[in-house]
Amino acid sequence: MRHRVFEKPDTQDPFTDLLFNALLSFALLFVMAFLSIQEPAEAGQVETNAEVLITVQWPDGHPDDIDTLVEDPRGNLLWYRNRDTGIMHLDRDDRGNFADQISLSGANYETLINQETATIRILAPGEYVVNVFHFQSNRLTPVPVTVKVEKLNPSVTLVSYDTLLLTGMGDEKTAIRFEVDAKGKILDTSKLPKPLLSTAVRVK
Repeated sequence: MRHRVFEKPDTQDPFTDLLFNALLSFALLFVMAFLSIQEPAEAGQVETNAEVLITVQWPDGHPDDIDTLVEDPRGNLLWYRNRDTGIMHLDRDDRGNFADQISLSGANYETLINQETATIRILAPGEYVVNVFHFQSNRLTPVPVTVKVEKLNPSVTLVSYDTLLLTGMGDEKTAIRFEVDAKGKILDTSKLPKPLLSTAVRVK
């Protein structure tokens, strides 16, 4: 009698078939998930329409009104009365504690953060001047105002970070002046004072 080696049985265990199909499906899903994984973006890379971000902050809840002033190389002034110069934009004019309370569905909410932001969207060559102006004073003590300037492309780099003391209504101080070359690279920086507004307080 001839014995048949490795002879397959006429029938297979249904549980074995089910387990094999489940493992095959799991392996297929794993491969698909692995292929769909994308490499994370490099740290510090930012895709944005702005080239420079200017952030001005003073103490939360402080009632005074501080204004951000930016002059571009063409002499155009960005401030609360001219919030868009074409290459620069004032995103928010924060007026201290004015209009910080809103009412929604009968409940009152208060925003204590004092912050203004301005963006430079096109870095035209020449000098830019960033000032802060003490528009409205409600206290006798000086107000510490922090000014941060960041270049956003091709990666975020800190251009300047400083805190200035504004001493009362009409006080204006230069936070930074910086030069931009034809390739959009920031070159020299200085803090040489340059007034952008008269000392007379203007009515909003």
